[in-house]
Amino acid sequence: MELEKLKQIHQEIEAISKAANRLKELSGGVQAIDRNASRILASTKMLEINISDLLEIL
Repeated sequence: MELEKLKQIHQEIEAISKAANRLKELSGGVQAIDRNASRILASTKMLEINISDLLEIL
């Protein structure tokens, strides 16, 4: 995979993470939103770990 594409993927992952955090801020304590946003953040964290490993290698 090209380095440029990996950088773009990394930027998209960051955007998803920011959006999920914003949802948690706006939820007003609605548990369903908080829990689902937390799941999204956990998934994006795994993506970040995988992509950062590749970026370090390249």
